[in-house]
Amino acid sequence: MLDAVKAHPQLTLIKGDLRDTTLLRRSLTGCDAVIHLASISNDPSFELDPTLGKSINYDAFLPLVDIAKDSGVRRFIYASSSSVYGIKDEANVTEELPLKPLTDYSKFKAMCEDELLRRRAPGFATLIIRPATVCGYSPRLRLDLSVNILTNHAINKGKISVFGGSQLRPNFHVRDCAELYVKALAWPTEKIDGGIYNAGYQNLSIRDIAELVRSIIGTNVAIESVPTDDLRSYHISSEKIQRELGYNPRFSIAEAVRDLKAAFDAGRVQEPMTRTVYYNIKRMQEVRLT
Repeated sequence: MLDAVKAHPQLTLIKGDLRDTTLLRRSLTGCDAVIHLASISNDPSFELDPTLGKSINYDAFLPLVDIAKDSGVRRFIYASSSSVYGIKDEANVTEELPLKPLTDYSKFKAMCEDELLRRRAPGFATLIIRPATVCGYSPRLRLDLSVNILTNHAINKGKISVFGGSQLRPNFHVRDCAELYVKALAWPTEKIDGGIYNAGYQNLSIRDIAELVRSIIGTNVAIESVPTDDLRSYHISSEKIQRELGYNPRFSIAEAVRDLKAAFDAGRVQEPMTRTVYYNIKRMQEVRLT
């Protein structure tokens, strides 16, 4: 994943367990900032082993924050999730709405937000980001996220299955997401300290995403509608982060689809339908993650 920069003299790679507090103390000494991205990601992956999920997503979070603070870290950036809102009737989900997480994954995300804010103090600034679902090509590619799933199936199966279709989903290009965290390291402390921000770009229905994918991949791609009980639908507003921090995403869902197509065409994605490295649950099962 970091092959392009692994030889950089200012990069130190540390392989270890987030739950290893001795390693954390040693690794965080002298660090100015922490970007917390380490978790069992999304509901299905979490539910595969709820005990493991809690140990990493919540139990390990509290020592990490405390050790970071004690080690002199001055800025802690937490990647939460837009799933903390649960199901909302409001047309636009803003940061001011109450959180109603529906699953253990989202519940622990919300609880970590609370714990981080409790530990906020002068000299220890906190920033919480609630990103939308990430899409597009990256070296550590996931093909189990909505836009990427539909694009993969369109290219490699010639058919897209749409479960329901009317549900709205917020999306965020992976390049925009990466750029956001880099910017979060540079914004003035007084602007970000204690801040909570949604981060996304386009909110489209699953059906509209499928149609967009077909328009780019080829009109010969079939779209099949499948009934579903999962009718979760939400429209995330990212106006606050644009207004207060001047952050504006640059890459659309269409560009995510084109990036994926270019990667497939160039042979950068090997065995996309079967290779477990692209699918969190399959990979966790394969390595027997505990």
